[in-house]
Amino acid sequence: MEDRIGELEVKLSFAEDLLESLNTTVFRQQREIDQLRREMAVLREQLAASLPGDETAPRHEIPPHY
Repeated sequence: MEDRIGELEVKLSFAEDLLESLNTTVFRQQREIDQLRREMAVLREQLAASLPGDETAPRHEIPPHY
C-alpha cells in the first residue's frame, strides 16, 4: 500500500512540474501574441495613413511601357 502511495506521489510531482512548465509556456505565448497584435495594429495604422492620397505609392506610377 505504501509503495502505491509513493508511486502516486511521484506521479503527482511530475504532473505538477509539467503543469507549471505548460503554464509558463502558455503565459509566454500569450505575451508574444499580445505584442504581435500591437505591432499589427501599428502596421495597419501606418498602411492606412499611407494609402489615401499618397501619390508616391506604386499604384500611382505609370508603367515604363507607356
